[in-house]
Amino acid sequence: MPRKVSVQWLGRTEYGAALDLQRRAAEKCARGEGETLFLLEHEPVFTLGRNARRQDVIWSQERCAAEGIRIYETDRGGMVTYHGPGQLVGYPILDLSPDRCDVKRYVTDLEESILLALADLGVRAGRSSDPQRVTSVWVGNDKIAAIGVHLSRWVTTHGFALNVTTNLGDFSGIVPCGILDGGVTSIERVLGRSVPLEQVARAYLPRFAEVFGRELVTFVEPS
Repeated sequence: MPRKVSVQWLGRTEYGAALDLQRRAAEKCARGEGETLFLLEHEPVFTLGRNARRQDVIWSQERCAAEGIRIYETDRGGMVTYHGPGQLVGYPILDLSPDRCDVKRYVTDLEESILLALADLGVRAGRSSDPQRVTSVWVGNDKIAAIGVHLSRWVTTHGFALNVTTNLGDFSGIVPCGILDGGVTSIERVLGRSVPLEQVARAYLPRFAEVFGRELVTFVEPS
């Protein structure tokens, strides 16, 4: 029987609050009390992963404050990225033991679930063969989704961020994931039309369930 994952739509959520929700869900998961997939969008924030360089935040603290963008250092993998309204963020809290204890496989599976959902929406995307562009999803030379994860005793936190109708101008305040020779894009830009965030969430869920072999329960639709 597939494991059941409780899917929770959080709507617009401040980054620090989401960190706390993940921590508590991970503690429950580690105790064998179930897995969770949080779907949400964040208030504007730059987050620095474990491999981040402070100089990859180009804007000054004063400029960030003026733009309403907070800065967080986190324990996820990766470098610097941006989260904000119009971006679908997914935080899977899963126990990968005993049969999926492979970090590379987990990241590849996250990529695959995003690629399949994008294809369902009419967006042709792919992985990059460039070793400097690992753990991301690309449309040509532009990144459309970023992935950064943390694992503790095979329980996962953090996850992915998929640009739907994101204000791409806010990425100019950073060097996204340390990449200097590529841009960023969104589903809206690729398709030339706006796509509701909830439609993208609906498209993602069956692909997540398929790739990870999970049964999804208690999904609350965005209002």
